[in-house]
Amino acid sequence: MTDNDAVDAVAATSAIAPVDGVDDGLDDQSDSSTGDGVDEVSTEPIDEPIHEPGDRAGDQAVVPEVPDLPLPMMLEALLLVADEPVTELLLAELTGYPQQEAVAALEALALDYQAQGRGFELRQVAGGWRIYTRAECAGLVERFVLRGQTARMTQAALETLAVVAYRQPVTRGRVAAVRGVNVDGVMRTLLSRGLIAERGSDPESSATLYGTTELFLERLGLRDLEELPPLAPLLPDLETLEYDQDSIST
Repeated sequence: MTDNDAVDAVAATSAIAPVDGVDDGLDDQSDSSTGDGVDEVSTEPIDEPIHEPGDRAGDQAVVPEVPDLPLPMMLEALLLVADEPVTELLLAELTGYPQQEAVAALEALALDYQAQGRGFELRQVAGGWRIYTRAECAGLVERFVLRGQTARMTQAALETLAVVAYRQPVTRGRVAAVRGVNVDGVMRTLLSRGLIAERGSDPESSATLYGTTELFLERLGLRDLEELPPLAPLLPDLETLEYDQDSIST
């Protein structure tokens, strides 16, 4: 399915500010000696700035001022929205505090989280600081993540799952041979979702065997594998196969 993206084109217009106080070239007090009553009109260019689109004074990005808040509060707010470790220098710059004070506050927060037994902790990793869930909560977080997976399976995943369901127990290499492509990534996805599981090893090649799980039957509404629809009605007949082979050879 393709998405039709609507793109709004915004045309910025520039305006030249009107010039006030330009002499109209006429002198109300005409000189009676000359009698022409006309003063010389200045031809010097007027140095008025011409604003290009997007270059007006009001278009410049305004950086918000640092709020008058406690340093620990500001550090927590920044770290909660960070998707990668944030350096001490950047945290100090954003909060407006010296780097040494920012580091001291970070270390104090890390100790406070540990002492309070919180479900998360503040770690110093990869040259910066970031909030992580505690290792003790890994199983709980994994249950939440797996339970929340409601995305539809891809065609590749459905095809791989079908091969496992009808040929189980089957090795990963055999599944790849049937599909004609590498299935390592798809197999890992099916394993993580609990739709397939290991079923021992092949006696000849010692490769791991895979089969479907109870969750697979539950999702398909089946009591057992015997209720899987037969493949025969879905396969092409011999005449169609012979026609296809003749078409390829010619």
